[in-house]
Amino acid sequence: MVGSILKQERMLLLAIPAAIFAYMAEHAIFEAGKTAGLIAAIVLIGLIVLVSMRVAHHAEILAAKVGDPYGTMILTLSAVAVEVLILAIIMSESSSPTLVRDTIYSAVMIDINGILGLAALLGGLRHGEQPYNDDSGRTYGVMILTAMGISMIVPEFIPQQSWHVYSAFTIVAMIALYALFLKMQVGPHSYFFSYTYPKKPRPAGQSGQTSGSHAEDEDEGSVPLSIGLIIAGVVLIGVLAEFMSAFLSESLEGTSAPPALMAVVVATISASPEILTALRSALRNRMQAVVNIAMGASLSTVILTVPVMEGIALYTGQPFIMAMTPVQTVMVFITLIAAAINLNDGETNAIEGMTHFILFATFIMLLFLGL
Repeated sequence: MVGSILKQERMLLLAIPAAIFAYMAEHAIFEAGKTAGLIAAIVLIGLIVLVSMRVAHHAEILAAKVGDPYGTMILTLSAVAVEVLILAIIMSESSSPTLVRDTIYSAVMIDINGILGLAALLGGLRHGEQPYNDDSGRTYGVMILTAMGISMIVPEFIPQQSWHVYSAFTIVAMIALYALFLKMQVGPHSYFFSYTYPKKPRPAGQSGQTSGSHAEDEDEGSVPLSIGLIIAGVVLIGVLAEFMSAFLSESLEGTSAPPALMAVVVATISASPEILTALRSALRNRMQAVVNIAMGASLSTVILTVPVMEGIALYTGQPFIMAMTPVQTVMVFITLIAAAINLNDGETNAIEGMTHFILFATFIMLLFLGL
């Protein structure tokens, strides 16, 4: 039993010596030049993605054991924990006042337009119209709009001398919003975030988690084991990300790389477990999980990352630039309007997925244009 678990978690075990090696070789890599730093950063990003795959796998196990919305909520919260951890690490070494804003903006674009768009596109091409509970889409949408409006649009109009007052208000507002949302999500309104699938497709989807490995998943362990491995994976990702960010920052310094590239890397790393789980769910015709993951991750990113980062700003006395640029504001509004229309009828299709994926492609284009 122990040997089987160790074999299945070899990616987690591989990450431990990799982190130790990065710690011991950090100065040597810096002295070797920008190319060596870039190679080291790419290797670490690959390891982080592999560890994220294990995190996603155990989140799927939890989702199967405890059901929605609890399983997908665990996945999104673990991803936000990774993002906050990486941001806190990078902010301690970075002088960029827009890193937090750009990371949150990038995460919303990746989650809604990238994850939801690609999942709905691929799922729609395979299954046609894919049903879900439309209450979830509307609830997530209005919460995201409110949270981003308060924390990333209104700050544009706040006088500089009053930033600390509004920052404290933002922290209280975000905590109050999420506390009530969480109470409703796991309590009276939990049915908003679940969907009853036909009995026939459900066993087929569960048995198709991996080719021939369903028995292994059943034997893989209990809920506490999966939770423990998720936590271990998040910690390892944070450690690897610290060295990755240092190597990547050093290798990109003085180059023509887009200014917001680091923010996109952070957002992509934190979203990598969600991407894998959402795509698998869409291909199994389980769109409710995709909506919970994509929209829930966007909401959690805004509503949990903002108060932590604002708290750091108040503690250090150094405010971040949280107000989005005009281009970012327009992209967010287009995204949320498209999501409100597409997630209003209880079914997604390939056309709706394509609209979001084109918005994601626009986001990437604007990134390389420096906007």
